[in-house]
Amino acid sequence: QVQLVESGGGLVQAGGSLRLSCAASGRTFSSKTMAWFRQAPGKEREFAAAISWNGRNTRYADSVKGRFTISRDNAKNTVYMQMNSLKPEDTAVYYCAASSAWDWVVAAYAYWGQGTQVTVSS
Repeated sequence: QVQLVESGGGLVQAGGSLRLSCAASGRTFSSKTMAWFRQAPGKEREFAAAISWNGRNTRYADSVKGRFTISRDNAKNTVYMQMNSLKPEDTAVYYCAASSAWDWVVAAYAYWGQGTQVTVSS
């Protein structure tokens, strides 16, 4: 069992930066693929970034590639996402998720946080 709690969301102007954190509880965190998904109002939840259990592999959606960076600290049971050059279209609720598979579809993730709101003003 993995429990996830996100933090770090907020209101920022276009071009600004935010760093999201996801604190995990449970002994299996270090064996899980961790990912960030996001969901804008009226839209489906979409993949943003994923990192493998050992941090050696990462994957990004084209929409965030080059602007967002996912990282993890297994000693602290925490995964991060540094978001730079934010755009109004990045506005969404951002969710942290954990999976036993190296995958980036919603259905592959069994554990989810409650989400944190990111709002980017123009």
